[in-house]
Amino acid sequence: MFRLRSALPTRFSASLALALAGFAAAITVASAQDVIRFGAPLPITGPLAPEAVKQQQGYDLWAEQANKAGGINVGGKKYKVEIVYSDYQSNTPRSVQTTEQMITQEKVNFMFGPFGSGAAKAASTITEKYKMPMLAATASSVQVYDQNYKYLFGTFTPNDTLTTPLTKLVKAKAADVKKVAILARNDLFPLAIAQEMEKSAKENGFEVVYFEKYAINTLDHSATLSQIKSLSPQWIFVTGYTNDLLLVRKQMADQQIKASVVTMIAGPAYQEFIDSAGPTAENISSASWWHPAEKYDGKDIFGSTANFVKLFKDKYKSEPDYAHASAAVCGALFQMAIEKAGSLDRDKVRDELAKMDVVTFWGPVKFGANGQINSLEPPVFQIQGGKPIVLFPDAIKQGEFKLGVN
Repeated sequence: MFRLRSALPTRFSASLALALAGFAAAITVASAQDVIRFGAPLPITGPLAPEAVKQQQGYDLWAEQANKAGGINVGGKKYKVEIVYSDYQSNTPRSVQTTEQMITQEKVNFMFGPFGSGAAKAASTITEKYKMPMLAATASSVQVYDQNYKYLFGTFTPNDTLTTPLTKLVKAKAADVKKVAILARNDLFPLAIAQEMEKSAKENGFEVVYFEKYAINTLDHSATLSQIKSLSPQWIFVTGYTNDLLLVRKQMADQQIKASVVTMIAGPAYQEFIDSAGPTAENISSASWWHPAEKYDGKDIFGSTANFVKLFKDKYKSEPDYAHASAAVCGALFQMAIEKAGSLDRDKVRDELAKMDVVTFWGPVKFGANGQINSLEPPVFQIQGGKPIVLFPDAIKQGEFKLGVN
């Protein structure tokens, strides 16, 4: 910060002020030219705040590693990474406004998508309008990618890649399970994955005795759960986000609702869900897009899965889950695409993303024609002994499926 002495003559003071202002402006321009800005709209406040923390931690870890290595190499010149965050308060329409502000006012170079399928789809109309490449770290529903957009890419495989192996596993391991009850948050991703579950269950011979939606911000599920209990399903399948699922699980316990299989997506993948649910988390099954047990040797800045896990633990003193990892790999993918393009030109970077075919710590990454990744085999897991134990695929299997919940 520059300060002018009051004893200087007025004319000289004015001239010096102008000179210093020009010098400061030159520094700002030079600095801006040496930085690549990534926009990251997140639900930092509101009911989705726990999910925002995960994405921010993943982005920050990637930015830290990229900057420690000198930055992103663009045609022989290194650029530092800067992530611009903005809170859209868990409100999807506001995420759209925030995305446009980041592009038009904050002048970001590239965009990370807002949290979840609904907000990512809504925001993608803006990034497509401005021909801005956007990587969505948490959008799995095929409805996000059915718009024939060129600038949208996502690191989650379609929802059926979670429900199909899960259903086949239950069919193979729990022959007495016949009836399924499904309860879904009325939001794009939770509802879409519940619909995939219904489809998969019917295709595998299960009877779906209940399928209902609950409104966003529902605080009392007791009547719904009482109805489910009266139907005596052996499998209860619930979708939503961390706070939703913790509430449902508590109210299930209050009503002493028991079933051979209880599946929840996506909360059990998060350690805070396990910690908060305590003993009632035991034997809850789920599925996710990544697990730290996986073992990949990647070409990205993190290299191996083990190295990513170590770096995350060193920084945050906890084990990463799929939401952390997906955010981090989005940054790494942008870095690889920019370096391959040798340019910050949006179209050139977009083209490199479109033809990307590379192994990363996250796994093999290749995007389909619609922009959604089509190269992963997501793991199915179950909470056992307070930890997620991988049941599928066999390559990273850690234990056997157990029936019943506390």
